[in-house]
Amino acid sequence: MTLQHTPLSYEDRIFKNLDGSGDWSIKGYQERGGYDGLKKILTTDTVEIIDTLKQSALRGRGGAGFPTGLKWSFMPKPTKERPTYLVCNADEGEPGTCKDRDILRNDPHTLVEGMIVGCYTLGAKTGYIYIRGEYYDEANRLQAAIDEAYEAGLLGKDILGTGVCVDLHIHLGAGAYICGEETALLESLEGKKGQPRLKPPFPAGFGLYGMPTTINNVETLAQVPPILKKGVKWWTQFGNPNNHGTKIFSISGSVNKPINIEAPMSITLKELIEHYAGGVIGGWDNLQAVIPGGSSTPMLSAENCQDAVMDFDSLMQYKTGLGTAAIVVMNKDVDLLRVMKRISGFYKHESCGQCSPCREGMGWIYQLMNDIYHGKADISDIDKLEDLTHRIDGHTICAFATGAIWPVQGTIRHFRHLMEQKVQPKKTASKAKTKKSA
Repeated sequence: MTLQHTPLSYEDRIFKNLDGSGDWSIKGYQERGGYDGLKKILTTDTVEIIDTLKQSALRGRGGAGFPTGLKWSFMPKPTKERPTYLVCNADEGEPGTCKDRDILRNDPHTLVEGMIVGCYTLGAKTGYIYIRGEYYDEANRLQAAIDEAYEAGLLGKDILGTGVCVDLHIHLGAGAYICGEETALLESLEGKKGQPRLKPPFPAGFGLYGMPTTINNVETLAQVPPILKKGVKWWTQFGNPNNHGTKIFSISGSVNKPINIEAPMSITLKELIEHYAGGVIGGWDNLQAVIPGGSSTPMLSAENCQDAVMDFDSLMQYKTGLGTAAIVVMNKDVDLLRVMKRISGFYKHESCGQCSPCREGMGWIYQLMNDIYHGKADISDIDKLEDLTHRIDGHTICAFATGAIWPVQGTIRHFRHLMEQKVQPKKTASKAKTKKSA
């Protein structure tokens, strides 16, 4: 296969130990260039830092893709009465997504350095890292890295003689997917039930403990220091306009070599699968569908996968999104409707129940998907299912329900014929019964 992109050089990688082949400790990180230039950043005007991030067009890697520099500019300056906080979202509950796990396990100091820079820029003296509870070993590894940073004078009071003070704390969640939503995460961090808040007010005005707060993903925060050190020109050489930089892609499913790989943004989906993941099991012609960005993004048909470009804006033409860049490949041996039934069941289970369209609607969607899969539905139930998704979409406090119904909409869009095959026998049987009765 002819590559459309030159693979990232070692020097251009942000996560140089993503595969865990090297030393994860502070010694190994510093040998790879980690913490070099940190003192200079901590003496740079914070307005200049935010302007640089705006010019870089760095977009959040947690799924939403919101511009990081713009998000940071919303934060007011801290006062004695109203301190500011930086919170890292390391909950990573999206099925198919495991990029942050490898960062925490194999290159934890990239996040520690990102948190230091983020706290300084936002005027926060304290940062919290909210980690998915199942990532217990990864949390221990990160705590060890934080302890090393304290011992090296990179955390605590007067970091590197700059007068900057930053303390970091880890908080383990209890396994609720909804806590990946930033305001539900804040509620959980405060010791309350993890349910999303009404917005406005937004976290930048009323966040953790009612104070101005910014929440960013692990990968996003880790990418900030390299951008500031190497410059906007280096960062923007990768990817299409407004989709710059590098990205970790988690490729799993029907591939010969499941992998987490850091690659340039705007790389083609086919190249990721064929070159980095060893190709589709059974060959490219055996491809059936791909989930491009975690289970909440609508599927791509095999035809779409031929030319799909992996960035935030390019995937919109296929009515899907980059999300967390968790690519789940399904070849023709996969029972696609069974997969979608299970995904619907997952979202039914993970709804926090606060909004009735989501609480009741997701249960109904799962039931319809289950009936269709088992051949218990009428063909009209497919239209009923699609209509239901549109009635739920946009009518809840947070975006959970929207992400939960998108996969169903994608299934109907591309694979309605598989649904019709499931319900067709019942329809034929009903006709035969009617004819016999007459």
